[in-house]
Amino acid sequence: MDRISNLPDELLVRILSFIPTTKVAVSTSILSKRWEYLWMWLPKLDYGRKDCPVSECESLRCFLDRKLPLHRSPIIESFRLELCNSVFKPENINTWVETALSRCLRDLDISLHDDTDPPKFPNILPSDVFTCKSLVILKLVGEILLDVPGLVSLPSLKTLKLQRLRYFNEETLQRLLSNCPILEDLVVDLRDYDYESAGKLTVAVPSLQSLSIYIPYYQVLDGIVIETPNLKYFKLMDHSINDHYVFIEKMSDLIEAYLDVTFTDLKSIFGSITPVKRLSICSEAIKPDEDFVFDQLEHLEVCICTLFASADQLIELLKASSKLKSLGISFFDQHTPSGMVFWNQPTTVPECILSSLQSFSWSKYTGEPEERDVVVYFLKHARQLETATIKSSEPSGVPKSEMLNELELSPRASATCQLMFD
Repeated sequence: MDRISNLPDELLVRILSFIPTTKVAVSTSILSKRWEYLWMWLPKLDYGRKDCPVSECESLRCFLDRKLPLHRSPIIESFRLELCNSVFKPENINTWVETALSRCLRDLDISLHDDTDPPKFPNILPSDVFTCKSLVILKLVGEILLDVPGLVSLPSLKTLKLQRLRYFNEETLQRLLSNCPILEDLVVDLRDYDYESAGKLTVAVPSLQSLSIYIPYYQVLDGIVIETPNLKYFKLMDHSINDHYVFIEKMSDLIEAYLDVTFTDLKSIFGSITPVKRLSICSEAIKPDEDFVFDQLEHLEVCICTLFASADQLIELLKASSKLKSLGISFFDQHTPSGMVFWNQPTTVPECILSSLQSFSWSKYTGEPEERDVVVYFLKHARQLETATIKSSEPSGVPKSEMLNELELSPRASATCQLMFD
């Protein structure tokens, strides 16, 4: 330890910065006089945890009140708080954040958890947050009221993550977004079991590269408006059972999209994402009369839920994707397996199956007749198929050996296709 203590302060602080939590880094102050104040130069501060007991929360509150103002680093790269107890008052958090902001803060991450019923939604953010020139990343999660003042200017903000917050009014989010001129990455997750109407959700950010939106089951919403012409990644999980409109401006540079939606009109989405190259989709509303063409699509992942309503929906997607190279069928996260409907084998074969499809996979394969017929159909018609990967479901009513034998004996259009079974 003596040899380490003789190292320069800058090097010792760098060593401390690799310690996982600030709490542990602070504990090194008891080693010797040499280490007593080194933690005060740490550029990354991480405090609290979700399951923190009351006594520990009280100790943390006292520590931050007394010690944070004494922090010596001229620049705080990141300041993270995860708080879960009423011990932490809004005025406490407000003061701590102000202190961090005064040190050219780049990354602010706050998670606030409230288990009371109904939960409280305090306004914990000082107005300085919304005019911080150094802030690059802002993440807010949990029972927080987002009330954006009239004066907003975040010239350096590139990443914004807003999860399960409550917004002061319908204009709050757009007022914030319209004053982030170089924003690239945005996540907006509305609250579960929040029965108050969110009005219209508007995302109009020309600079945006990545957008992820989650609309929960019971959320009341008038509509969604998205104007992000330079977007490259788009994720929409819209599970709301309440009717609402969707307007999406054309995304000419889109590379990847993830759609998990329950509403019945997909025209507004499909017409905007046709340049996409990678698409993951779960929907029971792909209608045969939809007029859409994915002329750049090479990789398609389809949730088995999409096949539940009608296996014809898969064929409709394939007809619109003439350059498709890989197709995967699986269950998306948190989706529950269920039996597939009868497979009505199409009278014509989509062009991509005949000429471009090289890879096919099925996860959680049960070996039931409906699923087997779909796999056999692809093996029979995919002339350019190189690999067909089947991952069985556990447990399954059909023995693995029986599943494998059925597929091994089925005809294949591609003599070089490798059938792999897991």
